[in-house]
Amino acid sequence: MEHSQEAAMENFGGKMAVVTGGGTGMGRELVRRLTANGCHVAMCDINPDNMTKTEELALSETNHAVRLTSHVCDVADEADVLAFREQLQARHGVEHLDLVFNNAGIGGGGSFVTDEDRMAWEKTFDVCWYGVYYGSRAFLPLLVQSDEGHLVNTSSINGFWATVGPQVPHTAYCAAKFAVKGFTEALNIDLQLHAPHVTAHVVMPGHIGTEIGLNSTAAHGGPDLERLRKNLAERGADVDQMTDADLTNLATLQGERFRDEAPTTAEQASEIILNAIRENRWRILVGDDAAAIDELVREDPESAYKPEFLERIVDRGHLNFFNRR
Repeated sequence: MEHSQEAAMENFGGKMAVVTGGGTGMGRELVRRLTANGCHVAMCDINPDNMTKTEELALSETNHAVRLTSHVCDVADEADVLAFREQLQARHGVEHLDLVFNNAGIGGGGSFVTDEDRMAWEKTFDVCWYGVYYGSRAFLPLLVQSDEGHLVNTSSINGFWATVGPQVPHTAYCAAKFAVKGFTEALNIDLQLHAPHVTAHVVMPGHIGTEIGLNSTAAHGGPDLERLRKNLAERGADVDQMTDADLTNLATLQGERFRDEAPTTAEQASEIILNAIRENRWRILVGDDAAAIDELVREDPESAYKPEFLERIVDRGHLNFFNRR
């Protein structure tokens, strides 16, 4: 699925972009870097306060006269996504888009086998898969109207390696991220046949320092204390001595550690993504850990879900957070 390098978007100045999940993490950093390069941006998120912070940062850092708008939108709701499209077209006065970043995502909803309440599982799947699907449905026609369009869909290392370790079920997130990866790769063939000036990029981040853990807990209405207690007990922790407040604090601490101890910052991740678009590379691995895991899975797929496979990754200096949490 090679695309002509002549089609690479080397300059974002004057372009029009959409970023979902722009309130925090990689979405915020993409907005900051795009506006710093003179790109007009419409971002959406479910948290308006987070978007206000993103706006303040982005507009204080750019020397360009850019238009930056914020829109409250649940990407798992198609009606919301379509309303977002109408609002941004009206506020920006545009009939086409140059870049679309389907970036919004949450975690959670671990076990398909034991979790009796389907709400958490389906919420995670809906945001991570349908957020990309609805975003692609809504915005691809506007990308087709551009001279050169880029649809950038965020998958994960969990789009080719469906685990974060042998002790933690991770089915909802992984199922959605596999779907995003497969859809985006297949879409490139479709685009080559029917809209060759548009490229679909699949982004596969490793461990990136974002607030996804904290945001996911909030999106699910707080930590799943019962599941957390069960997981800790299975690992030998004396959970009988832990109160609900203790477990809530532990969940918050894990989310903060995930953000603060990551080997790749959200800022670095956004620059990797934008550089790949400049070079018109459709397959974007973000982080040395993502590249290493991709290599290991390809070398020995039969062993990918055995306990020693994670040990091999850790021995290479990656995913220490998941090995000791």
